[in-house]
Amino acid sequence: MKRALRLKRSVSLVVIGLAMIGCEVGPNFRRPEPPTTKAYAPTALPEKTSATSGTAGESQRFLMGQDIPDQWWALFHSKELDQVIRQALADSPTLVMAQSTLREAQENVRALVGEVAFPAVDGSFSAQRQKISGAEFGQPNSPGSLFNLYNASVSVSYALDLFGGARRELEALRSQVDFQGYQLEGAHLALTSNIITTVIQEAALRDQIRTTQEMITVMEKQVGLVERQFLLGGASRSDLLAQQSQLAQTRATLPPLELNLAQTRHRLAVLVGQLPSEAALPEFELQSLQLPQDLPVSLPSSLVRQRPDVLASEAILHQASAQIGVATAAMFPQITLSGSYGSETAGIHDLFTAGTSVWRLGAGLLQPLFHGGELTAKRRAAIAAYDQAAAQYRETVLEAFQNVADVLRALELDADLLKAQAAAESSARESLNMTQKQFDLGAVNFLSLLDAQREHRRALVILIQAQARRYSDTVALFQALGGGWWNRGQ
Repeated sequence: MKRALRLKRSVSLVVIGLAMIGCEVGPNFRRPEPPTTKAYAPTALPEKTSATSGTAGESQRFLMGQDIPDQWWALFHSKELDQVIRQALADSPTLVMAQSTLREAQENVRALVGEVAFPAVDGSFSAQRQKISGAEFGQPNSPGSLFNLYNASVSVSYALDLFGGARRELEALRSQVDFQGYQLEGAHLALTSNIITTVIQEAALRDQIRTTQEMITVMEKQVGLVERQFLLGGASRSDLLAQQSQLAQTRATLPPLELNLAQTRHRLAVLVGQLPSEAALPEFELQSLQLPQDLPVSLPSSLVRQRPDVLASEAILHQASAQIGVATAAMFPQITLSGSYGSETAGIHDLFTAGTSVWRLGAGLLQPLFHGGELTAKRRAAIAAYDQAAAQYRETVLEAFQNVADVLRALELDADLLKAQAAAESSARESLNMTQKQFDLGAVNFLSLLDAQREHRRALVILIQAQARRYSDTVALFQALGGGWWNRGQ
């Protein structure tokens, strides 16, 4: 009867213990709801941008709600660009660092799972040679004893996670894995975007250098003509000096452009993961790139589930929420079970023989009683950290929407700017041609011709910059919307 009562009591204690193990301190994390807005900017998004003739003059259509392909750079239709990006994705140290950091976070999770989900089992062996005195037993006149002592045992220990503190800590580490995963996606997106932007800058610089060189060639011919006229008395020395000065000024603009181009090529080589001296990269021009005409624009409600920086900020918020549970669980009792079994003998050959076994079972209870307000202060600090993470998340979302709104407005105005600048370049070119004919006939002086040449060159440079701006802002749109990484592998 008593034996049955003891058994019933033991079963009841086990059931109560299991019920306590199922208890887990809060709070339970809930993902923030996306903004309910249906637009990125206060003004309505046009169906398409304006169009003009020439490079990057195509009209671009905004396709609201259409998904972004993972390899969105293919929309520029450049095999050379695709080749460079593939090479960068394989060799870039930036991605290797992000991947390594992610693996580190994953291994930290596995380590904690092994620590909290399974008992720790350790084997030990010790060998000692000792001499004891009879005085230890109250017999100082007894001779000492010299002997060997061998011990081999296996010990087991397990900390019961009664209130879910270890599970919350594991939840925090898993959130860190999520954070590093989104950091990797952010690095992937930044790398591809920076490569394309650098390629566009290189192409624009090449066009500006070519335009400047063409202008120098025309002006050199003009200077030669004026020199002959001067020798024949048909032009004054001031006219010749003015033409030579204009030529020198135009030549002076070429070295900075060439330096900028060289530095851009060096930066592109590093982005790809190569030394500038060893990189074998193709050369790019604006004419080799095709401006994407269909621009997928994600719905505002989807943006917070796509941008890596917003998702990374959400992972930090999740981690902060779990840390509140960790701090709360530290205020409750902690129970540890332990035991060991082994053999202890004076002769190593007698280990594990009859009569040499030793064992131990134990349980420990730790209940915080007084810590001078330390535990409650740590919990309040965890709550404050969560509030900080929540504010940071909200700020990241606001900046993400601003980023998209800015880029959409820029693309709309880029098209208008390019159209206006194309018209300005056309007018400047016609004016230069007319002034050149008038000068050949003696109807205008050199100052008029110099002014016409200067205005046309300035219009050409601004036109090239406007073309490059449309390309760059198109890249910025794909980057602002998250880059389509969620479609990878589909």
